[in-house]
Amino acid sequence: MRLKDKVAVITGAANGLGLEAAITFVREGAKVALVDYDTTGQERAKELQEQGADVEFFQADVANRESVDHMVIGVVKRFEKIDILINNAGITRDGMLTKLSQEDFQMVIDVNLTGVFNCTQAVVQHMIAGGKGKIVNTSSVSGVYGNVGQTNYAATKAAVVGMTKTWAKELGRKGINVNAVAPGFIETSMITSVPDKVIAELKQLIPLQRLGKPSDIANAYLYLASDESDYVNGTTLHVDGGIMM
Repeated sequence: MRLKDKVAVITGAANGLGLEAAITFVREGAKVALVDYDTTGQERAKELQEQGADVEFFQADVANRESVDHMVIGVVKRFEKIDILINNAGITRDGMLTKLSQEDFQMVIDVNLTGVFNCTQAVVQHMIAGGKGKIVNTSSVSGVYGNVGQTNYAATKAAVVGMTKTWAKELGRKGINVNAVAPGFIETSMITSVPDKVIAELKQLIPLQRLGKPSDIANAYLYLASDESDYVNGTTLHVDGGIMM
């Protein structure tokens, strides 16, 4: 087991990529704190517990620092330590620049960017005390190359790459690796509203001729969270089927 007895905090874990990561981490021996604002995460945690997993759900709004601090206190009380942080929580509020509202712009900044800062700053002291840790931030190909209608989302995901590199430089000497994953187009609920014609056109642009699966991203998280990546620091791993080559 690649994560035996490791304690992982995964944000946005009630569904989608975060839930897939939680399932993968449990399979690899980790104890997992499923963190989400969506209380359906409680049901997912119960399902995993019934399968023998050592998991717990913690409701938190990553954009709210008090909520995050309360969550981290609860995780440490429950599991006694934190070895891994997966900053997976994120939202979209798309719109062309000329029509994007201030509210939608700020909401995405608050969750996708400030949320990553809040969770990392709250967790990292526990990693420093333990002398080792793995932090994985979720960026996006949109943050590297831009995407029409995603001013707010692309801005946050580009900023996540910058924070990842900065923290890698600051925290590496303390035994903490900080890396990012940049997913391409993945089969999640975010894709369900996209017309079939557009999906078909997307697949034609991807050398592998398919959309990614949640497991593709979960496996990338797993690698960067495991001891196998101990000499990987400050990198952004693209998991996009080669769409942006």
